[in-house]
Amino acid sequence: MTSNPKQLFLIDCLGALLSAILLGVVLTSFEPIFGMPRNVLFGLAALACLFAIYSFWNHVRFKENWRPYLQGIAIVNLLYCGLTAALVVYFRQELTKWGLLYFLLEMLVIIALVLVEFKTVFRKN
Repeated sequence: MTSNPKQLFLIDCLGALLSAILLGVVLTSFEPIFGMPRNVLFGLAALACLFAIYSFWNHVRFKENWRPYLQGIAIVNLLYCGLTAALVVYFRQELTKWGLLYFLLEMLVIIALVLVEFKTVFRKN
């Protein structure tokens, strides 16, 4: 992975867009296979869209003082993982093994990205 902050904003944006499409289109279309309620999936997809807009905006208008913006999206990504984990626990009876697998994989990917983002924010230049 890269530690180029401008590129990280773009990667974050594309990842959030992918999550939004998977959550808002794919998982909602196959709700019985995954088990998470549609309204919850739409809410998570909406959050992912907001994160994508934020990251794309920061990629396009990249500033010299990028650190607080990258740190901000890293923190929000962690909060999103926490929310997702709480929803997985709350809806554990409804979730199927495919739903659980999807959400665990999504959280692992996001946490890996967050680690790179924090490493980039706190590196010395």
